[in-house]
Amino acid sequence: MKKRHGGVLFASLFMLLVLRYGLLKNPIGEIYSLSPSNASKPLEWVHPALQPAVQNPENSSQVFSTDTIVSSLFALRNISNEEQKSLQTWNLLKHLIDHAQVLSNGVEAIKEAGNAWSSLMASIEEERLGYTNESSNRRVKEKQCPHFLNIMNATEHDNSGYKLWLPCGLTQGSSITIIGIPDGLLGNFRIDLTGEELPGEPDPPIILHYNVRLHGDKITEDPVIVQNTWTVAHDWGEEERCPSPSPENIKKVDELDQCNKMVGRNDTRVTGMHSDGSRRSSFQEGTKVRRYFPFKQGQLSVATLRVGMEGIQMIVDGKHITSFAYRETLEPWLVSEVRISGDVKLISVVASGLPTSEDSEHAIDLEVLKSAPLSPKRSLDLFIGVFSTANNFKRRMAVRRTWMQYAAVRSGEVAVRFFVGLHKSQIVNEELWNEAWTYGDIQLMPFVDYYSLITWKTLAICIFGTEVASAKYVTKTDDDAFVRVDEMLASLKRIKVSHGLLYGLINSDSRPHRSTESKWYISPEEWSEETYPPWAHGPGYVVSRDIAEAVYKRYKEGRLKMFKLEDVAMGIWIAEMKREGLEVKYEMEARVYNEGCKDGYVVAHYQGPREMLCLWQKLQEEGNGARCCGER
Repeated sequence: MKKRHGGVLFASLFMLLVLRYGLLKNPIGEIYSLSPSNASKPLEWVHPALQPAVQNPENSSQVFSTDTIVSSLFALRNISNEEQKSLQTWNLLKHLIDHAQVLSNGVEAIKEAGNAWSSLMASIEEERLGYTNESSNRRVKEKQCPHFLNIMNATEHDNSGYKLWLPCGLTQGSSITIIGIPDGLLGNFRIDLTGEELPGEPDPPIILHYNVRLHGDKITEDPVIVQNTWTVAHDWGEEERCPSPSPENIKKVDELDQCNKMVGRNDTRVTGMHSDGSRRSSFQEGTKVRRYFPFKQGQLSVATLRVGMEGIQMIVDGKHITSFAYRETLEPWLVSEVRISGDVKLISVVASGLPTSEDSEHAIDLEVLKSAPLSPKRSLDLFIGVFSTANNFKRRMAVRRTWMQYAAVRSGEVAVRFFVGLHKSQIVNEELWNEAWTYGDIQLMPFVDYYSLITWKTLAICIFGTEVASAKYVTKTDDDAFVRVDEMLASLKRIKVSHGLLYGLINSDSRPHRSTESKWYISPEEWSEETYPPWAHGPGYVVSRDIAEAVYKRYKEGRLKMFKLEDVAMGIWIAEMKREGLEVKYEMEARVYNEGCKDGYVVAHYQGPREMLCLWQKLQEEGNGARCCGER
């Protein structure tokens, strides 16, 4: 399928300059200030808000080289000492540029970060120069990431459908509910979750293309749902169809079928109106056999796209219908817009559970939530680095309010920092910058976050834990993991190993995933051996200082093997050190739970903000019981 190219050269360049200046003054445009003129058609009265223009380098008088864009990441900036604290590993990672091609999308992630960083610094400089009049203050208020968006924020565009702009992306737990009636000649319609428009690209990437075809297509005459993705680099991906042509090969996403087996099956129910006015379903002999399909022409449907851990689920009228696993570089945080088009009469669109930052001005416990400053005269017993993405505001706040309140953390015996890559949205980056300045516990990364690049964060944690924090032990965990800091410290003291240590849930007999459909697929070129060396699962492992120092040294010398599975990568690095003479101690900790929580845990994974707060409350009430919350 071809994508459209458009735009008149000179008009586009002129409008670009006008819009760029206007958007710097108001990056969200007028999207929050629209008012209805005809409430009887809730999705038709809203006029399109101005969206950021796309600049095509081929048609631009200013074409920046990769070196120019990248160098802007590490140029000296006029920022305060407090603001510099979030960049303590930033310049130490500048050699990533030399090795960016090793990991998928590494070059793109650094280039995109160069653009994002320049925009962020320009915004900060604008504030510093004193643009604090009434309109500026209003802009600051408006740019906060909203938790909830409804039909008031949907826009119609060129009669091609409807749009709902999501200024801060999606996160796990976000949902988009669409209420409408398939109508028109065919009743076919499409829902697209699109990403940020990028300079030089004619159209934004499509993170999820959800295509409902009520009268089939070239492959089938029966109703079908087709899901896919699209990018400039790779065009359309491989289709996923529901009903599936190979039902025996249906896989699970978040423990739910990619396609519900009931879709396409015979449905002989006859629904009729009875004398009492109620509708009842019954099975009758001789009725015409129909196949179940969740959408019907002329009938109202309530469809919800829900963001899960592994993919996006579609629920229609209360039934799970499809699941779609995330594809590489097409992750939910990237979504910036919902587009709905085709033969559908929309009644409402609601986006809820969106990532939103907390208003620090009204936080009564703000001082308690700020990180304890590092002392240059004192070494740490333990440094904990936490993987997080830019718009995971709620998860970081849950960690601050729970296990970061352990006495060892508050006293400075243990330090905790979040390692966060830049976002493609300037709004998110501005919120992230303010959060980093407020709490002092964020380390910004000079690249845009992609799952394939998390090993770079592992490297950054080793750098911070040794070069900045001078810790005896260095830990890596995630922002959805609850860490019992006191029990981890007690375990490390008990085992009395200060050199060559890898502590955690050790896996000593794992094999590379060779299926190309696996999220953890590893090609023979990436790893040729049949098994991996011993490694510890990512939700919570600890290495001794000498290992962390060796990781940084190998990186500076250009001989650190980059591997996209960060926990396995650490195992590979340690195995290489062992071959070179390091005496390694693999210390198994079965109480690190990789999937969920069990009573007596040291680390419990996959805990949302509510579970985090519940676990912390149980610890305060019950002491050392370490009991889990909810079903397990």
